[in-house]
Amino acid sequence: MRYLKVKWDHDNPTDPALLYSELDVARWEVRKVEVFLDGSKGYASSDESAKSTGLGLEPLPFLEDIAADPQFKPVEITKEEFETVWTARRSSV
Repeated sequence: MRYLKVKWDHDNPTDPALLYSELDVARWEVRKVEVFLDGSKGYASSDESAKSTGLGLEPLPFLEDIAADPQFKPVEITKEEFETVWTARRSSV
């Protein structure tokens, strides 16, 4: 598994500002948490979802491809960091 955090620089309150993704070996999202500008969260897995958040319909691009768009700042994070965000996902939903 791989874990990503992507900061999305924008001013639209309906789009997430932070995206956390757990990816399988083929880069498909397994779990995802989105954090919006107002601090609310959406999340998705194969078993549950909240807000408008859903798992990707295609495998996620590689970090350098995401970073090619200057509004996105992707970094690989640890499993522990992702699990902390996943555990807190229901706060401010």
